[in-house]
Amino acid sequence: MPGTVLLLAASPVGRGRLVDAAGVLPVLAAVAPAVLSGADTANVVELADPLEPQAVLTRLRAAAAAPGPLTVYLTGQLHLDRRQHRPHLALARTTAATVRYTALPWHWIREELRLRSAADTALVVDLHADAEAWKHITEHGLDCGPYTAVYGRVAPPARRGLAEPAYMKTVATLLRSGHRPPLGTLHEQALSRIPEETRGNLLLAHAGGWTAVGTATTAPAAPAVPLGAGPAGGAPGAAPPGIPAPGIPAQGIPVPELPAPWGPAAARPGDRPGERSDDPSGDRPGDQSGVPVGDRSGELAGRPPADPESVGDPPADPGPAGRPSGGSDPHAAISAAVRDGLHQEADGLAARYEEAAARAHGAGSEQALHWREVRADLAMFAGDPVRSCRAWLAVAEARLAAGQAADAPAVEAAVDRAHHQWGRIEDPASARELGPALARLRLRVPGRRRGALENVQRQLGRLQAAP
Repeated sequence: MPGTVLLLAASPVGRGRLVDAAGVLPVLAAVAPAVLSGADTANVVELADPLEPQAVLTRLRAAAAAPGPLTVYLTGQLHLDRRQHRPHLALARTTAATVRYTALPWHWIREELRLRSAADTALVVDLHADAEAWKHITEHGLDCGPYTAVYGRVAPPARRGLAEPAYMKTVATLLRSGHRPPLGTLHEQALSRIPEETRGNLLLAHAGGWTAVGTATTAPAAPAVPLGAGPAGGAPGAAPPGIPAPGIPAQGIPVPELPAPWGPAAARPGDRPGERSDDPSGDRPGDQSGVPVGDRSGELAGRPPADPESVGDPPADPGPAGRPSGGSDPHAAISAAVRDGLHQEADGLAARYEEAAARAHGAGSEQALHWREVRADLAMFAGDPVRSCRAWLAVAEARLAAGQAADAPAVEAAVDRAHHQWGRIEDPASARELGPALARLRLRVPGRRRGALENVQRQLGRLQAAP
């Protein structure tokens, strides 16, 4: 099975540029795809100084959905948005005043990769942070999720001039030998070659699950800070409470692309990781249709087949992540059922685990909500946008009722997914029924895309005016 490699180098054009990120791409591009991936063969996608967050999200989503191992080589700079104080990856048009709208939210990356396995998902990063982002990250860590292996460094702002992505260039130079050692070994080899360039940096090295990281040793070392959410001392590979288990073929889209004319242009064959592509925007002239999500069961992250019958009945306590504490992982069985077109069986199995999680932890618990989200995605895979929209609306309402903020990523994601599925409903009566509930939610949860509420109101007006 071929692997997938995403080469992403991004930094602002102009005075806000901290690092010459794109300068590393020629060195990485000279490495054989199979070596970049660590697989026998690999598909490589390159993004050099992309302009739009949604275009990057499209490429990242396609890469995350591809079967086989995924390695993302990411070079760039981090900034905080001034409203929510969350890390963002700056893109070509990013300025200090427009981070929230022109940069890629770091949690989008985490969300896209959250349902893959650390055994086949890795981030190799060379990041430079501005002063605010550096302070935030050294205090709070950089949350990459519990199921992604992460290696690399975050550097503070350079004292003068434009910084060089020395870590990533060293990694690329090592890989040009034609051999890719285990990423942990590659990371150590790269650091040993550039000790001065990484002095005082935040070094990221973990193979999945929760672990602590610290700064490179100099005079007194800074205290270790957590990379990802989890209890201190958690064993690598252990899922923190409330984190969904990997394996289910969920859509995993923080901000889905909505139907035209409000949504962006459609994903196209060139947007998928089937070839090297140097077009940073992913756009092609003349195609203004909405993104076709539909049944992506043929694009799921590789998982071993499983027989749903082998999972057995859900336990009384499905465990901290809403899954059994022992035995077969039901996500693998559900994934296999979707691949085989057994959508009703997949939903039935998920429903049993939702009921078990609700009994053990409460209907509004993160464990139960995880399974409701799984079922919402399963409805999408089954080609039932009405059921999927209704389920995402219910998830959003439940999260808000539990006290989660309207701009919390999980709340925004649920409303955005409900909006996406509502736009795919063909039956006018069903769309009219669900439209008012979506409009009420959009008043509370406008999301990151301007015009979302207006889009719902406009489409609902057309539906209500139709005979």
